[in-house]
Amino acid sequence: MPEEYSTGWTGGQRAFGDFAPGLAHYTDKVLFDEVWEREGLSTRDRSLITVAALTAMGKSEQLTFHLDYARRNGVTEAELKEAITHLAFYTGWPNAMSAMTVAKKVFEE
Repeated sequence: MPEEYSTGWTGGQRAFGDFAPGLAHYTDKVLFDEVWEREGLSTRDRSLITVAALTAMGKSEQLTFHLDYARRNGVTEAELKEAITHLAFYTGWPNAMSAMTVAKKVFEE
């Protein structure tokens, strides 16, 4: 799990804190503490699935975090590029192009 989640100062809290405490709580305590840590799928697999879902839905803004998180969970940049390329034929070319644009920015940083 990323350092920000193990230190008690979490991503949801950092992003929304006092502005939207309910969303921060559910992001940190339910989504990342419970859902992402369930048995049955590795965090690597969960990351690849999440990137695919975000690409399919055209949620490019969320891909910035999740592409980097996927790398930290063991998905290689080559695998992520290939997944996005493969998704172009199932989720629509514009969604894949947008996702690849985000990937390029994330991977160059």
